[in-house]
Amino acid sequence: MTDTKFTYDRDARSVTIERTFDAPLELVWKTMTDPELIPSWWGPAKYPTKVDKMDVRAGGSWRFICTDAERGEFAFSGDYLEIDPHKRIVQTFNFEPMGPGHESTETATYEAIDENTTKVKTVAVYKTVEDFDGTVASGMETGARETWERLATLLASKR
Repeated sequence: MTDTKFTYDRDARSVTIERTFDAPLELVWKTMTDPELIPSWWGPAKYPTKVDKMDVRAGGSWRFICTDAERGEFAFSGDYLEIDPHKRIVQTFNFEPMGPGHESTETATYEAIDENTTKVKTVAVYKTVEDFDGTVASGMETGARETWERLATLLASKR
């Protein structure tokens, strides 16, 4: 298993996250697209997550609600634009407390390195430099890093 790698490109307004998981492609895909499994790995552990909706198909939508003991509930949501099973997901991403107009587009690609190893790469592109800067400054890397660590742990437990 490798560490999660982050690449920031302010000119392109993009954040790329990559990681190779010690798990077969089908297991990685299922774990990342199964609403029953999302609460086990999505988001920092200190913010329990529940899936409000998750319709993994082009034209479908998703919404996850996290709970903070101090702030209460806050949600993330988006629409699925493209689904190519076991290969690619393109979706929008909204952090609802920011309000409308701050949506990014995320493209996740899945690549089987061998029968027991899968590389996942996500590229988030922001509409404005201000949205990119705000996301980077928000500490998103810490939350995303923990999310992918939790995913790696869950995948290891299912092998």
